[in-house]
Amino acid sequence: MGMTRTNLFALGLLGLLGTLACAEQPLAPEPGEALAGGETTVFDAGAHAFSLAARNLADEHETAFFVGNSFFNKNWVTAPSSTTARDGLGPTFNARSCSGCHFEDGRGRPPLDEDEPMLSMLVRLSIPGEGEQGQPLDEPNYGGQLQPDAIEGVPAEGRVIVHWAELPGSYADGEAYSLRVPTLEFVDLAFGPLADEVLTSPRVAQQMIGLGLLEALPEATILGFADPDDDDGDGISGRPNHVWDPITQASVLGRFGWKANQAGLRQQTAGAFLGDIGISSSLHGEQNCPAPQLECAAAITGSEAGSPELSEDLLADVTAYSRLLAVPARRDVDDPEVLAGREHFHAFGCADCHVPRLETGVLEGFPEVSNQVIWPYTDLLLHEMGEDLADGRPDFEAEGEEWRTPPLWGIGLFAIVNDHTFYLHDGRARDLAEALLWHGGEAEAAKQAFVEASASDRAALLRFLDSL
Repeated sequence: MGMTRTNLFALGLLGLLGTLACAEQPLAPEPGEALAGGETTVFDAGAHAFSLAARNLADEHETAFFVGNSFFNKNWVTAPSSTTARDGLGPTFNARSCSGCHFEDGRGRPPLDEDEPMLSMLVRLSIPGEGEQGQPLDEPNYGGQLQPDAIEGVPAEGRVIVHWAELPGSYADGEAYSLRVPTLEFVDLAFGPLADEVLTSPRVAQQMIGLGLLEALPEATILGFADPDDDDGDGISGRPNHVWDPITQASVLGRFGWKANQAGLRQQTAGAFLGDIGISSSLHGEQNCPAPQLECAAAITGSEAGSPELSEDLLADVTAYSRLLAVPARRDVDDPEVLAGREHFHAFGCADCHVPRLETGVLEGFPEVSNQVIWPYTDLLLHEMGEDLADGRPDFEAEGEEWRTPPLWGIGLFAIVNDHTFYLHDGRARDLAEALLWHGGEAEAAKQAFVEASASDRAALLRFLDSL
């Protein structure tokens, strides 16, 4: 029997009502979205939110975690000392402990004024060219980073003062903003001027949470996001950094550091002990004493009979501590404004680099971080971020305008944990809006979408980011 005009109208009306009902369905959190660190996630949004053990910490790792925590937080002392497990500081150094830069396992910041020393920030140094393993070439007189402190009898290398200038701008709706532009001044240099061709890069310490989960991501997952030639034409051309691994003595995928210049957490930990505190290990046995620094080279170290200052056991414990710090849970995931901001995050293109959801593989010996669904908001790849953010300093395969996509988990807690809201590699952004406005290069389209959005849409996106 044929369908009557009335029946056709009724069916059409039902279809329209169904479509409208679907369109009016409220936004909702995705399954598991609040558990940013999978089963490691902890439910703490206080001052110690970044310093807690993974919620699923295995019994066999408890001792290593808490011993590692102790050596992460306690100051090292000058050798020789009765506390032989903690002596060997320097001869030159940036901090006396890991927590000196990563206070409460959180994020560092630039000095608040020109008289304040750099407490949780450092400046990398190099000259054009690369070493045998593709690494940056050290500045001849000062090495790979300027070290403003030294033990007694050894000259400190010098200081850096950060000067700021304001750069005004406005959103498409006319609301004004201002960005601050940093310049560095090197003063009190003990071994003469820096090389004429010196390359410099200021870096603040990054938060420590979730590092074991990032280490457990399969290499294939990270490489699967790479599109170095932008074959899909979306303007995003992330690519991996390949770095020298002192453990395997080979070039491998980098995944840690502002330019993904460290292969794993053991390598990252040992490198920081030497570069920041002056503590040698099995991976880095030689002190950082450039040729002109004779007092540095002659200083007594904490090594006994040629052994490193950091024992293998302690290196393993601090590495385990770094792997097993928990990720705090998301907040306000079902708030309507947060959910609207999440939609803008995707619509503006932010998620093209800050990939929300990933799955870890197996990290041998660490079931806590293995086979987890996580929400780190990163692809761990290098992206060209434009001339305004460029440091001009290559690092292995990373170019001067490239930076690794930083994970966003925890960024809404910096004000609580570290009492500041300074973002980006050098802390130039004073809030999340400024951080977005500095994006360029591959992120230019996303930045422009933010600039052209309504005030309410901008507020929703910022509210979403603050919930991470």
